[in-house]
Amino acid sequence: MALQHAASGELIPLKRGDDDIAHFTSVALAKTENMELIRLVLPKDRDMPVHKVDGEITLLCLQGEIVCDAYGNSTVLRPGEMLYLLGGVPHGLRANEDAVALLTILLKP
Repeated sequence: MALQHAASGELIPLKRGDDDIAHFTSVALAKTENMELIRLVLPKDRDMPVHKVDGEITLLCLQGEIVCDAYGNSTVLRPGEMLYLLGGVPHGLRANEDAVALLTILLKP
C-alpha cells in the first residue's frame, strides 16, 4: 500500500497521543515536487550520521532536545526553536532527550 500524504488544505496532526516515543516512526506528512514535510522522531541517544541533502532544509524542534552538527558547530534545539541549512551542507543529528521535530526539505526540480 502506498504511503498516504496529506492533501493541500488538509489538517496534519503532529502529536500522536500518549504512545512511547521509542516506538514512534518518522513519517513523511506531505510531499510535492517542490518540498517534503517530515515528522522526524529521534529517541534519546540516537544519532543520524552526517549526511547532506540537495535542497534547503528547516528543522523545528517540537519536543525534547536535538543537537545539529553543521559548519563545525553543535547547535542545540529545544521546543519552539528552529534551524535552517542551505542545500548540500553536511550535517548530523542526535537526540539528548527523546525528540520530535518537523523537518521541511525543499526539493530541487
